[in-house]
Amino acid sequence: MIRQTAIYVTKTDRERLGNMIEFARDHNDRANFRYVNNLERELKRAEVIPSAEIPPDVVTMRSQVRLKDLDTGDENVYSIVFPSEANYDEGKISILAPLATALLGYKRGDVVEVKAPSRQRRLLISEILYQPESMGNFD
Repeated sequence: MIRQTAIYVTKTDRERLGNMIEFARDHNDRANFRYVNNLERELKRAEVIPSAEIPPDVVTMRSQVRLKDLDTGDENVYSIVFPSEANYDEGKISILAPLATALLGYKRGDVVEVKAPSRQRRLLISEILYQPESMGNFD
């Protein structure tokens, strides 16, 4: 993933994701080791903001976003969720998935690059369809 802009994470998301990372390490979750490390790297570089102050166009946990593939023109909608809530058929992708990790903290209009099995994908965050904090949900 190539990143050049600042990312923002809510204090609540930072705490919950930090606890999830710690739990994975405490339980020697080797299957997700690489993904946990990627998420931890992203969180270390993020600016942490109180939930009530996060701008409404930033991707947070449980946000639903519309993405446009800049190479193919395809559009998809995904929700960023915790691993236990993931359901690909419903468009709910785990924060440990490279795509979700790449999206967290970026905002509408940003382009993220994600390595997919077949190619490097360039995805435009074209719309935030739902962000919990903008709806007053700070839990």
